Amino acid sequence: MPAPGSPAVVWFRDDLRVSDHPALREAAESGAPLVLLYVFDDSGTAARNLGAASRWWLHRSLESLAGSLEKRGASLVTRSGDPVEQVPAVLTESGASSLWLNRRYAPGERQQDERVADAVEALGASVRSFAGSLLHEPGDLTTADGERFSVFSPFWRAFLRTVTPREPLPAPRSLHAAPPPRSERLEALDLLPSTPDWSAGLRETWLPGERGAQRRLEEFVEHRLRHYDEGRDLPAAEASSRLSPHLKFGEVSPYAVWHAVQAADAGPHQKERFLSELGWREFNYDTLATHAELATVNVHRAFDAFPWAEVDPRRLRAWEQGRTGIPFVDAGMRQLWSTGWMHNRARMVTASFLIKNLRYDWRIGEQWFWDTLVDADPANNTAQWQWVAGSGADAAPFFRVFNPVLQARRFDPHGEYVHRWVPELRGLSGKALEEPWNARDGLVLDGADPAEAYPAPIVDLKRSRDEALAAFEQVRQRG
Repeated sequence: MPAPGSPAVVWFRDDLRVSDHPALREAAESGAPLVLLYVFDDSGTAARNLGAASRWWLHRSLESLAGSLEKRGASLVTRSGDPVEQVPAVLTESGASSLWLNRRYAPGERQQDERVADAVEALGASVRSFAGSLLHEPGDLTTADGERFSVFSPFWRAFLRTVTPREPLPAPRSLHAAPPPRSERLEALDLLPSTPDWSAGLRETWLPGERGAQRRLEEFVEHRLRHYDEGRDLPAAEASSRLSPHLKFGEVSPYAVWHAVQAADAGPHQKERFLSELGWREFNYDTLATHAELATVNVHRAFDAFPWAEVDPRRLRAWEQGRTGIPFVDAGMRQLWSTGWMHNRARMVTASFLIKNLRYDWRIGEQWFWDTLVDADPANNTAQWQWVAGSGADAAPFFRVFNPVLQARRFDPHGEYVHRWVPELRGLSGKALEEPWNARDGLVLDGADPAEAYPAPIVDLKRSRDEALAAFEQVRQRG
């Protein structure tokens, strides 16, 4: 406990909320006057630097958090730099005798937190840490042999058998604030795009912050959850929760999501189906704890010998811009660029196209998603790319190639998703929309500016699939 009358510092990180915030709640109940701190570390030495879309989200989320704290009588102190230096400095400047925080789980972040704790304790102050971002501690669940799980299904069975997520904690109604030390202006962090400002689509799509997260959760459990299993694979159905960026920045806790879903008016199968998606998040953090270099190193090291193709910058740019000539792929990539988010089915198809049709290293695509996704998460984003590549934990086998034509036929049968994001093809339907390169009437684009016409495919789907499988066979035989 803090010394009587001395302030307590609450250090916000990936938990930008006031509801179900164990560190904030416990610090407030201790009776100590509070210093509420956020440190922006852009050094890349402990955690991976945020991509451009995530930086935009962080700015808006910090604005929201600051407003929530002000309503409760406190202010947010913002600093930039190395937390190992900044956090002890704030304790010294404020005369605080304790630091309160919710744990982080990426390996570099955990190591940084240990260094911060050492520096704080060297000042004679105490450190209190809590579980607020995951439903279990990575490594707590093991097989009968005491090993970490490498396959999701047995992990999830063990989770459901042994883990009972606690009830979410209410937000404190008011906060006893200490005089705040020096704080930097949020604008000085330079998080927002300016030259040019490309964030219009993000602003139209999202409301970052705790209020936006609560709205999104309420809307999902009241209106979408009861149809989740039938609609989750249909990109045009709007059946997804879209809670991923709110979870990534901790604007809502997984405990709050878990219990809201459990209490919802929906069938048990729908609830179980959605909660298993939270389970994948837990499993991916277990994987990250075991494989610290998940973003750069294959989990299955046999893939180190995979013969990736030499990158053609024009083809890569076509993929990034949604100009591959494959409608379902292009719809996904344009949705990503416009909104900072992509439907999960489209994520798998666009990733498969890059890895198995272009035969480009999965790390290239992972980096593009890291920069453009508002929910770019150090565990989920990388694990999903390694899953598609076949190199990760519980991965899809490499020879599973998502054919974008068949995927569109099955999951976008009326072309609603493609028509929304590839508007130049709205005059086409059926097979002509699935494979416009075979449309006899010339895509209904005659007379259009050639620079704006829908492109021919940048790669032959069948030939490129065969070449990818032949390359994988070389790796398999060596391994």
